[in-house]
Amino acid sequence: MITMNRYPACSITHLLVFILLSLAASKGVAQVFITSNLPIVIISTGNVPIPDEPKIPGTMKIIDNGPGQVNHVTDSGNVYTGNIGIEVRGHFSSIFPQKPYAVETRDAGQNELNVPLFGFPEEHEWVLLANYNDKVFMRNVLAFKLFNETGHYASRTRFCEVMVNGSYQGIYIFGEKIKRDNGRVDIAKLEPNENAGEPMTGGYIFKLDYWDWTNSWQSNFHPIGHPNFDVHYVYEYPKSENITPQQKTYIKSYVNAFESALYDPYVHDSTAGYFRYMDMNSFIDYFLVNEVSRNNDGFKKSFFMYKNRDGLDKRINLGPVWDFDWAWKNIDECYIFAHTDGSGWAYQVNDCYPDVHSPGWHIRLLQDTIFANALKCRYEQLRNNILNTDTLFSWIDTTVAFLWEAQQRHYERWPILGLNVGAPVVGPIPTTFEGEIQDFKNWILLRMNWLDANMPGHCNNYAPVTPAEYKPSVQLFPNPATDYLFIELPAFSPVATVYLSNIEGRRIDPPVSFDGNLFTIDVSGLAPGIYLAALVDSGRRTTYMKFVISR
Repeated sequence: MITMNRYPACSITHLLVFILLSLAASKGVAQVFITSNLPIVIISTGNVPIPDEPKIPGTMKIIDNGPGQVNHVTDSGNVYTGNIGIEVRGHFSSIFPQKPYAVETRDAGQNELNVPLFGFPEEHEWVLLANYNDKVFMRNVLAFKLFNETGHYASRTRFCEVMVNGSYQGIYIFGEKIKRDNGRVDIAKLEPNENAGEPMTGGYIFKLDYWDWTNSWQSNFHPIGHPNFDVHYVYEYPKSENITPQQKTYIKSYVNAFESALYDPYVHDSTAGYFRYMDMNSFIDYFLVNEVSRNNDGFKKSFFMYKNRDGLDKRINLGPVWDFDWAWKNIDECYIFAHTDGSGWAYQVNDCYPDVHSPGWHIRLLQDTIFANALKCRYEQLRNNILNTDTLFSWIDTTVAFLWEAQQRHYERWPILGLNVGAPVVGPIPTTFEGEIQDFKNWILLRMNWLDANMPGHCNNYAPVTPAEYKPSVQLFPNPATDYLFIELPAFSPVATVYLSNIEGRRIDPPVSFDGNLFTIDVSGLAPGIYLAALVDSGRRTTYMKFVISR
């Protein structure tokens, strides 16, 4: 069943106080809004109230005269002028006075209209994310930015100021809705008639989120440490009303195969067969962005993942990241997220008995030293560039300067500074925007220091390949190996057989099995050292790949 309870550890009285404070703060001040250095979005529905669903028709004008220029509400719409469909979006965020919206660009006949807004790849589905629960305006934007900079797709965004039916609504984030498209989650399009063979293998997007029995399937596994928790995966693409029974069976079986390998009690370290089912880089980077921000939603809700068609990339990828308005701060929802010293692991969210259960995959993954060590190396690598504190603070300062004028209007419209009106924040609430920014920076500094001291694993000069470098090719892993070596072939590979040799060229023939695209080689009897894997194709041409055995 669907549950809307965001406060399982809080009293009903606490929730009522929050609602009353929000209502009191929603009155604001009627404002005359004329100009902005931010893009301006003007929406009209003819004063018809915007519902939760379905979308109702309206019009939208977007004005953006470029960096350093002033935008006037009376200017022509130079980014977009035209028809839209619009509805309130979100779950908990939809109860706030500043409403988030889903927007669909439409033609004169009210049909979907793909357009390249703000220079983003053309599409027709967009979001306007409200900032009532984010007093620094940048929690989502920063997380999306970090995930994108690690080499993965994340929604493109622009800050803007919004008017709806003549009423100023404050600062919003205009962005891309997560969906399958060449410019967004770039996976194969899956047609309703593709119900067998290679076409049926992708692409799919699925997620952890609020669920019901019509839009999801239940995992065959329970999370580690919580044998009474059920986990449900929600169909995102194709939607539950469009996905066919054969496609449902395929993606459910594929995820089950991954989880079966992941939870195999006989799996130990580098013998882990689950590697072939997952893109390790995305699992690591998703973990890091959600742990750097200590996002209490990241491992249980708005938790997206996808699988492409086998011939393109048969592995499960985590992401895009989404929903960080409860992150980057201390909140009184569970002891993990209430710590004020920067400590606590978000991936252990099941210990908080949440409303949506996490699969807890990373708990099992971190029991594997190969994964833990790769995680440690990746963290140290990113800590020297995009996760460097000076780099983060420089971006924050630049964003503050950009938002400075607009935030004054926003807080006249929504006088919530100093009030605990969103996620139940622990500790004093700053009464100024400058105070909120300083709290934000202080929180990040404490968090990064704690992660520096507590990140699992040991780095031995190994860094995983970034997703941007990935091409469908032969994959050899893990490297270094201990007991087993895996060599995975892409679709239609000409490789017919594999053998090993030592660095001097002497052939070695350890036990090898092959299941159609994966060679599994038992190297447990070989001494530590440097070896070559010889891949022989049907024309007897040989390609060599170097690897190391280390114990």
